Amino acid sequence: MFDYTVETTKNVEEAVCALEESLKGEKFGVLWSFDLTATLKEKGVDFDIPYTVLEVCNPHEAKRVLSENLLVGYFLPCKIVVYEEGGKTKIGLPKPTSLVGMLQDDKIKAIAEEIEKRLISSIDKAV
Repeated sequence: MFDYTVETTKNVEEAVCALEESLKGEKFGVLWSFDLTATLKEKGVDFDIPYTVLEVCNPHEAKRVLSENLLVGYFLPCKIVVYEEGGKTKIGLPKPTSLVGMLQDDKIKAIAEEIEKRLISSIDKAV
């Protein structure tokens, strides 16, 4: 599967806060928290689904993968989304292994597997 997505009983705001905290344990920081719903409304677009995109990064891991292959930068920073669907809050991400699979680079794929496990662990702790 391209993504890893789970449901939580928290609302979007609570889930974002919990996720930010759990990411710290894996030494990932949130570079940007983007409230897509609010931005679309500001632009006059009617979109009422709570949807937040977090761009997350571990600088040491970013350096490590970029030192191997600069094309990995096309996939950075990692994105995690928190949104509401059908009255339930969901947290998910595109799997780094799915993205870097396009590069056909075994060393990068091995690094992506490690990073993916850490991001999934952070999501699971935030649930």
